[in-house]
Amino acid sequence: MNTTSNPYQKTKQSFKVCFCFKRRFKLRALDPPEDIKRIFNEYSENGNMTVDHLLQFLKHVQKEENPTKEDAEAIFNSVKHLKIFHRNGLHLHAFFRYLLGDLNHAHKSTVHHDMTAPLSHYYLFTGHNSYLTGNQLSSDSSTQPIINALHRGVRVIELDLWPNSAKNDVEVRHGGTLTSPVALRDCLRAIKDNAFKVSEFPVIITFEDHLPPHLQAKVAEMVTSTFGAMLYCPASDYIEEFPSPAALKKRVMISTKPPEYHESHHHQHQVDSGGSSTKSKKNYKPSYDDDDNEKDEDDTSYYNNNNNGDHNQNDEDDDTYDDDQDYDEEENVVPEYKQLIAIHAGKPKGELNTWLADLNSSVKIKRLSLSEQELENAIKHHGADIVRFTQRNFLRVYPKGTRFDSSNYNPMLAWMHGAQMVAFNMQGYGKHLWVMQGMFNSNGGCGYVKKPDFLLSSTIPHHIIDPHNPTVKMILKVKVYMGEGWHSDFRHTHFDQYSPPDFFARVGIAGVPIDRSKMMQTKAVEDEWAPVWDHEFEFSLSVPELAVLRVEVQEYDTSGNNDFGGQAAFPVLELKSGIRAVPLYNKKGDMYKNVRLLIKFEAILLN
Repeated sequence: MNTTSNPYQKTKQSFKVCFCFKRRFKLRALDPPEDIKRIFNEYSENGNMTVDHLLQFLKHVQKEENPTKEDAEAIFNSVKHLKIFHRNGLHLHAFFRYLLGDLNHAHKSTVHHDMTAPLSHYYLFTGHNSYLTGNQLSSDSSTQPIINALHRGVRVIELDLWPNSAKNDVEVRHGGTLTSPVALRDCLRAIKDNAFKVSEFPVIITFEDHLPPHLQAKVAEMVTSTFGAMLYCPASDYIEEFPSPAALKKRVMISTKPPEYHESHHHQHQVDSGGSSTKSKKNYKPSYDDDDNEKDEDDTSYYNNNNNGDHNQNDEDDDTYDDDQDYDEEENVVPEYKQLIAIHAGKPKGELNTWLADLNSSVKIKRLSLSEQELENAIKHHGADIVRFTQRNFLRVYPKGTRFDSSNYNPMLAWMHGAQMVAFNMQGYGKHLWVMQGMFNSNGGCGYVKKPDFLLSSTIPHHIIDPHNPTVKMILKVKVYMGEGWHSDFRHTHFDQYSPPDFFARVGIAGVPIDRSKMMQTKAVEDEWAPVWDHEFEFSLSVPELAVLRVEVQEYDTSGNNDFGGQAAFPVLELKSGIRAVPLYNKKGDMYKNVRLLIKFEAILLN
């Protein structure tokens, strides 16, 4: 942030109305809100705030844990370059600039969750079709979206593996569409080069495998040669508990369905390694192939209305398990490929209540996948069972197939039932993606967020599965003072051709249904680049552990098509008390250089 004594270089601004007429607006000097003036007077003497005064402010207003004199001195040093800084202390405007500065974080900025629990005890920042640059039908495939996702802290990358046209190499593309391919080897190198630039915690690559055995062998060679010692391969298929993120720092894991092999009902020609044609009674059946019903992974699979939400459908993400198979004794097994798989994937087969009961009683742990629609139907009758399943196993939820535009769904339903991998199209934008990005702003942005204790308990709280008559656990007060920075980051005619913008702020909660609130808003402040709203909002929360605060700024337009002025989202429990600077982000989730709000947060815990 460019911190100056006066953020405006000009005192007036002109807007052309017609060829011969201009409107001139005086730019108001940025002035601290009345609350800030009052607090400064309380923690200063004769207009001067010393280090000791500032330390008291950090303790009593900001509620910092064990602040030190060194912390206060660091703040002094951050505003030393200002003309309004006095060597003996902070004057009002220097204090004001500190409040709007980069050192005054609105949320906890370091890794602070316990990272020694099993992987299944965390939410993971998860991508869907991570290689696509745009829509699901015709956009290009590229390594750049993978790199972008990793730089945002995404820890789960999905790659769809297909044979190339010559059947001698592997490419990544969205099958059955017009999307262009990208070479698998390039994707793996991009992951290796960027996996740990933002977070040191493990990256999981999920393969959607459409390959015959000879290409699976090639994938095994590519993966091992690319990642080497970074690759985590468990010694046994029968893992009773996943390792912890702390134990897997800077490791890469592969998750996919072990290949399935089936007895052929007729002889079929196969080519042996020497190129000659042979006959075999064993017929390799790729995991995606279903002679009766081949569907794309993202096709929406609906439950039969007569089976109480039990699942008996098949789609391309067909990770159906048959634990009775002995893969090691099959002729076509590619052992080097199978040994790569750190997390075995599967798809529910048969009635939902049956496989949930079987898997919850099984020692072996797995990853299962459900579409957003399948999950929505499943929880109507099996919500508590799904929560129990996710205490040891992984559940991945992915967008339904009708989201051709790469839009996303509400992640909260999956999170409140313990799903760790809530797969999102990271190349899009919209409120659900903003909530997802906000959720993973927590815990230092490392891509792993510890699940609430109640989702790991042997007793599933009834108000999560059936939220009636909830108990309010927290009152959250959010006072939006003001905003600034648009003048620096946007053209002066970006929002309005004829006058400065008319900004208003919107605030709401994304959370479990009982906590979810509509966005409430301030009044619009007319013709002002640095609007002062001074408006307080209050929210009653029953499950603050899963509540995400959303903040948005819009510019009022009489046509009803308001302009976007920025957004931010933060988990409520990650917010820091006191008066904080809240940087705003654009629609794609990139932080603006200068745009930010000044907001006061107060969380009141109730017994």
